[in-house]
Amino acid sequence: MMKRKINCESARAFPIEKALAKLGHFPQRTAEKEAWFLSPFRSETQASFKVSKTMNRWYDHGEGIGGNVIDLVCRILKCSVKEALAYLNQDWSSFSFQQQQHFNTNDIGITITKIQNIKHPALIQYLNFRAIPLQIANTYCSEVWYTFKDKQFFAIGLQNNKNGWELRNRIFKSSSSPKSYTHLQRNSKHLIILEGMFDLLSLAVMNGSLIKDSDVMVLNSIAFIENVETHISNYEIVDLYLDNDSAGQNATLYLTKKYSHINDQCDAYKNHKDLNDFLCHERKG
Repeated sequence: MMKRKINCESARAFPIEKALAKLGHFPQRTAEKEAWFLSPFRSETQASFKVSKTMNRWYDHGEGIGGNVIDLVCRILKCSVKEALAYLNQDWSSFSFQQQQHFNTNDIGITITKIQNIKHPALIQYLNFRAIPLQIANTYCSEVWYTFKDKQFFAIGLQNNKNGWELRNRIFKSSSSPKSYTHLQRNSKHLIILEGMFDLLSLAVMNGSLIKDSDVMVLNSIAFIENVETHISNYEIVDLYLDNDSAGQNATLYLTKKYSHINDQCDAYKNHKDLNDFLCHERKG
């Protein structure tokens, strides 16, 4: 049966807390009827953004504005109502709000046609640009060929737990459906949580034994924090290597406050956006 698309009326019932989690914002404190967040609209140290759980409405005391979940998504992502509905409906598995190329995989589709070891010169050049040796890239990723709008493309691909692919080349980033996280399991009691495929590859360059001896979770989207939480209690030690942006920092704060056995490892790449930015800086130096 075809999945029914969300409309404005049904979208208003989408829990605001869940929408904020998808966007990388997590509560500073919660009660039975409300939750308080750092405002997603500006930098602040005291939570002034309230979500009413009973009414499913938000109010930003710092700006004196509020609304429903559609208003919130539109404002945070600077997108139209139609795009906000698509985001809440998860219709666009690779929807980009940074003006990058994006694909509506449900409507027009990415079709995977070939998977092989990475050997295309353009992809090898891209790996060199990102300071990733080919051997390491081929250990965790593949060269993925696919069609989109009757045209053929290729990219570096990381397969997720639902057999979808995260796709990256020098021009764009995208993904094929279904979108999910990637869990590399080695029966270890130590879990490493990373945000994207190049964080995985970068840590493999910087500390290959750590990656090989640990279980690894690549989120592929900060939105999957909620999904991977179910695995956290299975581990004795969990190390976070999330991006040094507001979404990554908020997710890190949320997890480290909630779980005593989670460690924030971002000091290893402080003053850099992420692990790959740090790696590239070190290699250039």
